[in-house]
Amino acid sequence: MGDTLEFNEIYQEIKGSWNDGRLRFSKQNVVYKSSKTGKVDSIPAGELSLAQWRRVCLGHGIKLSTSAGHIYKYDGFRDTDFEKISEFFKANYSVELTEKDMCVKGWNWGTAKFSGPLLSFDVNDTTAFEVPLSNVSQCATGKNEVTLEFHQNDDAEVSLMEVRFYVPPGQADERQDPVEAFAQNILSKADVIQATGDAVCIFKELQCLTPRGRYDIRIYPTFLHLHGKTFDYKIPYTTVLRLFLLPHKDQRQMFFVISLDPPIKQGQTRYHFLILLFSKEENISLSLNMSEDDVEHRFDGKLSKNMSGSLYELVSRVMKALVNRKITVPGNFQGHSGAQCITCSYKATSGLLYPLERGFIYVHKPPVHLRFEEISCVNFARGTTTTRSFDFEIETKQGNQYTFSNIEREEYGKLFDFVNAKKLNIKNRGFKEGMKGKIDEYSDSDEDKHDAYLERMKAEGKIREEGNDSDDSDSGSDESFNPGEEDDDIAEEYDSKASASDSNEEDDESEEDSSKKKQKVSKPKVVKEKKERKPRKEKKQKDKGGPKRPMSAYMLWLNSSRERIKSENPGISVTEISKKAGEMWRQLGKDEKEEWESKAGEAKREYDIAKKEYKERGGGDSSISKRDSKKSGGKKDDKKRKSSGDKERERGGGNESFKSKEFIETSESSSDSDRKSKSKKKKKKKKESEEEEEEAASTPASSEQESD
Repeated sequence: MGDTLEFNEIYQEIKGSWNDGRLRFSKQNVVYKSSKTGKVDSIPAGELSLAQWRRVCLGHGIKLSTSAGHIYKYDGFRDTDFEKISEFFKANYSVELTEKDMCVKGWNWGTAKFSGPLLSFDVNDTTAFEVPLSNVSQCATGKNEVTLEFHQNDDAEVSLMEVRFYVPPGQADERQDPVEAFAQNILSKADVIQATGDAVCIFKELQCLTPRGRYDIRIYPTFLHLHGKTFDYKIPYTTVLRLFLLPHKDQRQMFFVISLDPPIKQGQTRYHFLILLFSKEENISLSLNMSEDDVEHRFDGKLSKNMSGSLYELVSRVMKALVNRKITVPGNFQGHSGAQCITCSYKATSGLLYPLERGFIYVHKPPVHLRFEEISCVNFARGTTTTRSFDFEIETKQGNQYTFSNIEREEYGKLFDFVNAKKLNIKNRGFKEGMKGKIDEYSDSDEDKHDAYLERMKAEGKIREEGNDSDDSDSGSDESFNPGEEDDDIAEEYDSKASASDSNEEDDESEEDSSKKKQKVSKPKVVKEKKERKPRKEKKQKDKGGPKRPMSAYMLWLNSSRERIKSENPGISVTEISKKAGEMWRQLGKDEKEEWESKAGEAKREYDIAKKEYKERGGGDSSISKRDSKKSGGKKDDKKRKSSGDKERERGGGNESFKSKEFIETSESSSDSDRKSKSKKKKKKKKESEEEEEEAASTPASSEQESD
């Protein structure tokens, strides 16, 4: 047996919602990592006090208890995993994995037992159900009843709102009310936020971006209280996932981001992140509302009673000590301007994208945190409006896509190198600065798969490079996406001297320049070669007078079996008959198929003989002659059409100017007058020709000879 046991798709129930993750048993500890939040629960092996194997709704589950009173439950194991896990526990842990049956009688009368943070309801010493007291949000008492209300989870399809327990009056101990004793046991472990006592410290009028406004932040031992003019929020430290301290791009402000799960709620709005904005120049002196001994004993030297310094440093330091989580700061990434972030837009709102050591975070509206382990691939895309910027797309394994747009193209090289160093899968690599179209493959990329989109981008790049070699002026900014290119090297469309010589040469050769200006500047255009269409194959015309083609063995069998299939399956459709017949034909043996194949062979021989006799009689020649006559007639028609089209072009001339719609509408009257004048001239010419003919007819032949 190895040193570790690993299981995928293990579920943990959190306030009515099943979250999947990975569970690992090792000699030192038990580690569970949630796939949704990335939160890691680590249980040291020496603290395990109880391990139970139980049959639950998702197969089998394990319940682990620690000496500190914490209870962890993981579901989704198979029945065959019991022996393997039991042997591992015996060999490495001082706890034996025991099987525990659950009560499935459905009784609602039993015994309530409080064991650490759990309330278990037992029927005949067998557990029927368990209630985690950390899910209880409120506890109310009646005459003989105790009502429990629960925190709600937005991810749960069905939520448990309320449970009522009937507590019978006790006769043994009359001094203490059993209802009050039951409620006190629940409230001692329940997650009921009550602002009892004084706050450890208070930060006044802090600027908060989400939720927006200025809030007084009161730090209590177990929760954070945001007090504003309109709303109040109480945030337990158990809901804090991560802490971020991020410098603003202007180097004068700092973001302090608190990631929350579950989020704080205001109506239908959910705030998964609490973002505070501080000025670096703002300093403060802070005194904790605790004695020095209590501060030393509770925080182990992380805090002192009296502290002074920058406001953002003190807030982050206090939160780190109370929440007991590390603060994440940007890593070694530096952008084009030297900042540790990139200016971009997400959902039509401008913000800052911070590449971290283990993910990306975007602030501030809406805030987005993406871990590398949940990213499927990234993509560098061309900007939609201009090529002075590009888009950075991130696709997660759950199928969600995040597009950060309007990123300056100077940031392309830095961001590309960062993604390359983190070994993220890149969907489309684009053109890196200095690479000139050569794209390096990553070691973890799928080289065997043919990427049609990537091949198309390569082809377009080759065409653009050919155009650049022929004329440098053709490399317009809206034809190629090359982030390393300078603005001065790009010729604008309205620059008529894009291919002309320098200013010194213009002074020496002024005459040549004047002649060049008169000539039209023709820019070579990159045109894709049109592929010649393949000629269509002519359909073979069926000879109606010829013999009929023979049937295959399957068709002969189908004709004989069709009625039998209909009788066995009444009401069957035509398509279902063909499907059924195909299945039956495949199931036939070789002997049965040979019978029909021999019949098909005989029919084929008869067809060959009949076809030979038909050709000897001269059959089939008439159809061929008709086909040839159709072809020749079609070619003649095409020639006629072409010749008539050429004549029309010669009459009209090839340099006719195009008339717009407005010109045609305004020139209707003039065109009518032109037509009338032309018709009058034609009539005059006809009259003159008729008069000349009459004169010629009236003059005798002798007069003509004399004139000669």
